[in-house]
Amino acid sequence: MELQGARVLVAGATGVLGGELARALHDAGARVALTGRDGDRLQALAADLGGAPAEAVDAVDVGSVRAAVQAAVTALGGLDAVVVAWGVVAFGPAADADDAVTEELFAVNTLAPMSLVRAALPHLPDGGAVVLLSAIVADAPTLQMAEYSASKAALSAWAGVLRREVRSRGVTVLDVRPPHIDTGLVDRALAGEPPRLPAGHDRAELVAAVLEGLREGGREIVLDPREKRLVRR
Repeated sequence: MELQGARVLVAGATGVLGGELARALHDAGARVALTGRDGDRLQALAADLGGAPAEAVDAVDVGSVRAAVQAAVTALGGLDAVVVAWGVVAFGPAADADDAVTEELFAVNTLAPMSLVRAALPHLPDGGAVVLLSAIVADAPTLQMAEYSASKAALSAWAGVLRREVRSRGVTVLDVRPPHIDTGLVDRALAGEPPRLPAGHDRAELVAAVLEGLREGGREIVLDPREKRLVRR
């Protein structure tokens, strides 16, 4: 995909990774539309990006998600790609997990991205792209993070099936499964205290890898455990 002039909806733009991806796409010449939960932060980012269209959204409200997609389509005159960077986390033993917390983890991390992509797919052309930020725990479920790991693994599995189903339409699906990145998410956990985590991976490397994956039509971005760097495949 040529990013210059591409019309891209960034969901989760008020988060650290979503915001940095939106800025990088804008700097690469893409026309971005923004959506996120925090209306004030969303408008501030939109202003920084030269008045990018922005729509506040409740990720667990299907109607709100669909309205945000339609607003982006209207504002940009269509869509070429969607980048979904929604996420929440919780910690603690699997046997002690609160049902309501587990439901919210799956609602935000799994069901909301599915809903947004389903709403966006009819608008994506041949050569369009879907980017989903999952996590390394989709491949390596982690102690004290069972429900979070499961929610990300479910999203990754869905992305793999979707990729095969939309291939004939010329739409690519990029599943991004980075290691721990210090975004402050663990400090806003829905429940529990985080286990000991590795040092945060370089955010700039992740953002660059996502943009390269969009340009080259990549399928996955994962961590090479031997070289400790992100690789596209």
